[in-house]
Amino acid sequence: MRCVVNPKVARRRAARQRHARLPRMRLLALETATLAGGAALLEDGRLVGEIRLNIALTHSERLMAMVDRLLQDCGWEASSLRGLAVSIGPGSFTGLRVGAATAKGLALALDLPVAPVPTLDALAATLPFADAPVCPLLDARKGEVYCSLYRWSGTAMVREWDYLAVPPAEAAARLAPPVIVLGDGVAACRPHLVRLGAGLREAPPVQSLPSAAMVGALGHAILSAGAGIAAERLAPLYLRPSEAELRARHA
Repeated sequence: MRCVVNPKVARRRAARQRHARLPRMRLLALETATLAGGAALLEDGRLVGEIRLNIALTHSERLMAMVDRLLQDCGWEASSLRGLAVSIGPGSFTGLRVGAATAKGLALALDLPVAPVPTLDALAATLPFADAPVCPLLDARKGEVYCSLYRWSGTAMVREWDYLAVPPAEAAARLAPPVIVLGDGVAACRPHLVRLGAGLREAPPVQSLPSAAMVGALGHAILSAGAGIAAERLAPLYLRPSEAELRARHA
């Protein structure tokens, strides 16, 4: 007996088979720009697992332990990863170096592309659909904050300022109501933000922490667009020289 297959059905079946053979985008994301560090695993943009800690331990003490625990709990092998995403700053110099070094080491060992994600972009992206401009503020120490300004475009947060490292008073002076602020730099700016009155809104504390999951979401978009970079090209975004560099200049 001859079996006749409908051509449309055959094409759909072949398309499903081709899709089934495509490797899923499994991504490891790292966030080490502030004290609140973490790691996350995403598959095709979907969050599978995340560990986030906001405690006084250096990232060098905990980051690889987080990664190992996540892979184990999610049942993934490191060899199944298709890319890495890492928060590149601005932020803590030490934290950024740990994150970049870890991402580089893993990318080289596993031959993976890396998506560099600016920390302020990822922090602003925790407030999608915001009906007012969003200003993430991170404590930069030495009497400054890192900041930028974003506006929801309908599909993503669009950055309207350069990345800045400025005194809290200057950061506050740049803002006009209405505006939403978030991040660990808000406390330093709060005395200067009073002038905005009811036009100022602060995001809840839980949304003011950088998130490896959000770094992963933005990183997934970068890698999907083919804009990932080789490990050798990965560099932190510092905005200002480190203490060691300043000492060297004055030596």
